[in-house]
Amino acid sequence: MATRPDRGARRAQRSTLAVLRRLGPYLRPIRGALALAIVAALAANLAGLSIPLVLQRVLDGPVAQRDLGALPPLLLAILALGVAEAGLFWLRRRVLSRPITGLEQRMRADLYRHLQGLPVAFHDRWQSGQLLSRATGDLATVRRFMNFSVVFLLANTFVLVAGLLLLLWLSPALAAVQAVAVLPLVALVSVYENRYRVVARQCQDQEGDLATTVEESVLGVRVLRAFGRGPHLTRRFVGQARELRWRELRRVRLLAVLWTICVVLPELVIAGQLALGGYAVAQGAMTVGTLVAAITATSYLEWPIQSLGWMLAEANNAAAACERIWEVFDAPLSIADPERPRALAPPTRGHLRFEGVRFAHPGADGDLLRGVDLEVRPGETVALVGATGCGKTALTALVPRLHDVTGGRVLVDGVDVRELPVAELRRVVGTAFEDPVLFSASVRENVKLGVPEATDEQVWAALRVAHAAEFVAALPWGLSTRIGEQGLSLSGGQRQRLALARAVLGRPAVLVLDDPLSALDVHTEAEVEAALRQVLRDATALVVAHRPSTVRLADRVALLSGGRVVAVGTHEELSGTCREYRALMSTVDGRVDGHVDGKADGRTAGQRPDSTGNDAGEVTTR
Repeated sequence: MATRPDRGARRAQRSTLAVLRRLGPYLRPIRGALALAIVAALAANLAGLSIPLVLQRVLDGPVAQRDLGALPPLLLAILALGVAEAGLFWLRRRVLSRPITGLEQRMRADLYRHLQGLPVAFHDRWQSGQLLSRATGDLATVRRFMNFSVVFLLANTFVLVAGLLLLLWLSPALAAVQAVAVLPLVALVSVYENRYRVVARQCQDQEGDLATTVEESVLGVRVLRAFGRGPHLTRRFVGQARELRWRELRRVRLLAVLWTICVVLPELVIAGQLALGGYAVAQGAMTVGTLVAAITATSYLEWPIQSLGWMLAEANNAAAACERIWEVFDAPLSIADPERPRALAPPTRGHLRFEGVRFAHPGADGDLLRGVDLEVRPGETVALVGATGCGKTALTALVPRLHDVTGGRVLVDGVDVRELPVAELRRVVGTAFEDPVLFSASVRENVKLGVPEATDEQVWAALRVAHAAEFVAALPWGLSTRIGEQGLSLSGGQRQRLALARAVLGRPAVLVLDDPLSALDVHTEAEVEAALRQVLRDATALVVAHRPSTVRLADRVALLSGGRVVAVGTHEELSGTCREYRALMSTVDGRVDGHVDGKADGRTAGQRPDSTGNDAGEVTTR
């Protein structure tokens, strides 16, 4: 299983502020709305903080002097301040919700676009569940932080300062009690929030691992059931879930400590103020109105103080989420359009040439390909053969730039493929993989994947070439039939034929076929070969071959061994002159001619298809 890199030795964490600062380009378009929301939240808090001043006037004025006529205006002032506070909080939410969800949408779109541009080698190393959790859960965490916590983290900080100044104006002694409690609170929160950030990152990583296990188990449910490995995967999942629970409990414990500190200290402050203020009132050094106003102001500051720990925890959650997102964004787009792209001279001939091509997988100890020289002339079909693991698939992947060479050049019509725009290169080069990948979409959408403007007539023509038209016509909704996730409602041969139709739909100048007949039964293989001969007549083709029948489609055969092309010639020539080729073909011949073909369309070799062209007993669902 591919794993996330650098799991054990994670790089040193940067400060929360430094991580969150990278959100700047996304915040810039909404800075006006964000500023208005912060001002609205601050104004709402200040409106609430003004109520103690009016309350002081009530107690020291109409109540103390028993002047009931002066009471209504002051009560209306308290009501107006309360309504203003509520209205400003509503305005804050109204102003910011739409821009913040837009920010999340832009980040998600950019992340997905970046993922699509990353080389195949990146996806080979990363768990899909980790990428999924970053594109969903982590971005949602950032959105929640920006929509609420960042606003009140700033607004409440100003309110705390304003509250301390208000207390200082009401009574310096009571303000001192408040200040003495705030300073240790800040120190304790700083200590615990650093620990919390580490645990938050661990929880998010573990959620990604859990998502990967669920995804692999769902996609591989047939294999798991066939081998009776369901209980094993269940134990593995339960173990990961238990580890996630343990980490979440650690996070809860740290958060509980933060909350306890933030709740207990303000209560201690009120108790101290009551004791000190009560004594001052008894001595006549302070009015009752001043004491009540100070206690009310302190009570109002409880939420900003209590929320400090929670919002700092949210900031660390968001910082951990951003770190995970930036890890993907920081992965270089090594396969991208060149700064000065070149164009192929029309018409495209499809002259394919490998010159001293070297290639090594990232992190590998040595080169897989060690200087491949091969020419495929326009309109020619070359079969690429070799032992398992010799680099055939890697070589074909260099043509459409699924990987880039680490040395040498791959040229199409004399132009290095790295000098062509990627979209233009992949329009010229059609590809079909040994393991066909289909998407949860209609047959039409899957076949038109590389040529979205193709008509239904062109789609049917490509399906006929791949000998897929008959079984597609028999589907409940024809081209509009949705084939389900990964196309698993179809047989292996049907999936491979659809992938082949997708490759030939645009009539590309260069066809790269990675063992295109591996999942076909003998009967269907012969029909697809006959159709392929017509297609290959008009295209330059490089075909990875494992069957002698596939080799016979080619004009020439290239034998790949030891990271180099060691022999090139016709099948007959190599059979007579190359011992390694003879040995390779005799092994394959024995397997195929004996009808021991494990890659048939979901049946044993020699089983006849039914009259519709579908496999007998095959069930296709929408």
